[in-house]
Amino acid sequence: MSSPEADLPLDHVHVAPETESEGPAPAVVLAHGRGADENDLLPVARELPEELHVVSLRAPEQLGPGYTWYDLDVPDGDLHRSQPEATDFRRSLDAVAASVEGAVDAYGLDPDRVGLLGFSQGAIVAVSLLLEAPERYAWVAALHGYLPASHADRSPDCVRGKPVFVGAGRADEIIPDRRSEAAADRLREVGAAVTFRRYDAGHGIGRAELADVVSFVGDRVDGS
Repeated sequence: MSSPEADLPLDHVHVAPETESEGPAPAVVLAHGRGADENDLLPVARELPEELHVVSLRAPEQLGPGYTWYDLDVPDGDLHRSQPEATDFRRSLDAVAASVEGAVDAYGLDPDRVGLLGFSQGAIVAVSLLLEAPERYAWVAALHGYLPASHADRSPDCVRGKPVFVGAGRADEIIPDRRSEAAADRLREVGAAVTFRRYDAGHGIGRAELADVVSFVGDRVDGS
């Protein structure tokens, strides 16, 4: 059920778990894609285990009717080689990290059982935060994103064994599947326990991908 939102650095929606637990509870933090908002991934969250708190964050900058985590650096106009604009990206990474920390206190979350689920720009934010501070996140699901150049060389020891799900679409014309696969390969190289899945889909989360994400998150919650 929805509950009053705490005062976090980022606007957000908090949905309390259907099943109450004794003591701190596990949580999923959602990061939407470019041009969307904090409501965009809630249908995905509704499919996840009912024990989870849901904290769905809104990106800080307005973009049309929605919001964006950062502007893009697009070399020679080639969207498929785009990278996050550095200043915007740093601001958003810090804001998400601070919002997660604030949500742990405000909503009684278990700090050892907080996962990140991001789509597109949100996936890029999620994998970057994992490489910056893997000890803060129990798992990551990164859907239709990539690993930015700013974080590609990071290899923190405590990322070893960290569960990561990477989803990609064969027909994705926004973030081609090869970019998502390269992120999965690099995360695997630095020791993360990566599950990579490619779907017959474009830039969106289809039923098959959703089912795999639900299974991945369910395994993390059941095993915690």
